[in-house]
Amino acid sequence: MKTYAWDPADDIKTKEDVVGILAAAIEENDPKFLISVIGDIARSKGMSKIARELNLNRVGLYESLSTGGNPSFNTVVKVLDNLGFQLSVRQKATA
Repeated sequence: MKTYAWDPADDIKTKEDVVGILAAAIEENDPKFLISVIGDIARSKGMSKIARELNLNRVGLYESLSTGGNPSFNTVVKVLDNLGFQLSVRQKATA
């Protein structure tokens, strides 16, 4: 059996996909995972284009939005804004 590497960015097609993926990532309460998901979304839309539009270094943006990355909050907000999204806060559900 031959296997292929799966890239989540290949399956992000619509704004609804982005909203669902971001919501699920936020619910995991894992900042590294959330950053990685934002990176997947950015790659699906064109990381080079986003970096150019935000006047950021493409390689640096790739690295900061990877699983091991540690982007500034400013970078996260700028990337989400560029993608047409914003962060919002709601009260956590209690058990």
